[in-house]
Order: sequence, then structure tokens, then C-alpha cells
Amino acid sequence: MGAALPPYVAVVGPGEATAAQAALAEAVGRGLAQRGAILLSGGHGGVMEAACRGAASANGVNVAILSGTDRSVANEWVDIALPTGLGQLRNGLIVRAADAIVAVGGAYGTLSEIAMALKTGVPVVGLGTWAIDGIEVVDSAQTAVSRALELASQPTAG
Repeated sequence: MGAALPPYVAVVGPGEATAAQAALAEAVGRGLAQRGAILLSGGHGGVMEAACRGAASANGVNVAILSGTDRSVANEWVDIALPTGLGQLRNGLIVRAADAIVAVGGAYGTLSEIAMALKTGVPVVGLGTWAIDGIEVVDSAQTAVSRALELASQPTAG
């Protein structure tokens, strides 16, 4: 058999992020890359772009599962852009591909990803996101990275 695969951690959050959300997402992306994780996102702006920028700054790998059919719309930090043509339904693909999720902030798309993750047993770590039972709330990017990677190594119920 080959070497063990690295953990896949999705960073989810609003496409139009506040400066504070973007800073947190960038730090999470950088921390995940420094620890060898593959970063998954929706590949667009806001939290997604900031997380990708952070991972790229640490030579990480960014995989975007895009809502449309044009891979060229992915943010400039994406390494692998996978167009789906599924619109918001692609959120389910992000969740199912992830070993853990870090939610930074959140709009309704983020809420749908959190709900699907919790329903399918994918652990969710939250930084200033929806107040929902099942989310492990943390107060720093560093803690979010550590907890997401710890949780990603545990078997899921999904």
C-alpha cells in the first residue's frame, strides 16, 4: 500500500467576508498547510479566498469544488479547480470530501454545509459562526487548526 493520505479539511464561510473573518480564514488556511492538510473550499471569494491565500503562503494544496462549470472563476490561489455545475448543491460535495470542516463566520451557504456535516458525522469546528449544537466552538485560528486535524483523524459516522 502507498503512504497515508493527508487529511482533507474544508474551510467554509461567506463569499463576502469581513476583514476579521478573512484574517481568521487566512490564518486557518496557513496553519492547515503548515501541518500538511489539503484545503478544500468552494473556491470563490471571501473566507474561501482568504483560506486559499493562507494555504498558498505555506506551499499548501488548495482544491476548489466550484458551483459553476467554468474553472477559470476560481480564486487565484486555487491549485485544483473542479467545476460541478451544481450551484449550491456543490456544498454537499465539499462536506462529503472533507474529513473535518472549519466554519469561519457564516451565511446561509455556510449553514447548509454545517448542517450536512453534522448530519453525516463530519466534525465541525467553528470560529464566530452559527450557534448550533454539535459545532465545536473555538476562539483562535491556531486552536481551530489543531482541533480540526485531531477530529479529522477520528472515524466519522457518515
